[in-house]
Amino acid sequence: MAGPAAEAAETGRPSSPRRATLPLAVTPACSGQETPASIEGPLFKPNSPTRGDLITSATRGVRIDLSGVVYDTTCTPLPETLIEFWQCDQNGDYDTSGFSLRGHQYTDSRGGYLLRTIIPRDYWGRWGRRAPHIHTQVQASGGPVLVTQLYFPDDTQAYGRDFAALNAADRLFNRACTIGLTGPKDGRYTGTFDFVITTTV
Repeated sequence: MAGPAAEAAETGRPSSPRRATLPLAVTPACSGQETPASIEGPLFKPNSPTRGDLITSATRGVRIDLSGVVYDTTCTPLPETLIEFWQCDQNGDYDTSGFSLRGHQYTDSRGGYLLRTIIPRDYWGRWGRRAPHIHTQVQASGGPVLVTQLYFPDDTQAYGRDFAALNAADRLFNRACTIGLTGPKDGRYTGTFDFVITTTV
């Protein structure tokens, strides 16, 4: 495991598609405004496993089931869209020797995805105190890669941390990239986040 760190750019497109299957809202919302980009960081690793469930027997932390839809800027859902996720654990550490809390998947026929993971911890990095966040890359076939980070609401309860203070202190924090949370119920959160991406270079 390696702790926090800085952020630079590197891209890679994994293979071996796997499609999520989940129910979608009857009338999913879409603004048509592209999801804001952010820095990638130095801890991205290409060739992650194809999986939507990052939980293993060794995983600790507050669990979250995160789902949503990937749209283009005309609010058309995008099937077969690559989504890559990577994050630190409940201690603020990234796995740099293996692929814990790392994985990629492809959206289903309705543009939907489902990720089962944990809420990450805050940590100190090159940009100061980082609020809990999940790194993400999203790319339609042949399109540009959206690199962004997803954050958690101010009232999130995990690890005894003050998420409102952590969000306020993180200069990379973008409220437009905040996950919608419900719960916790039975120690688990349910989250939603819809991506809007550009499909042409």
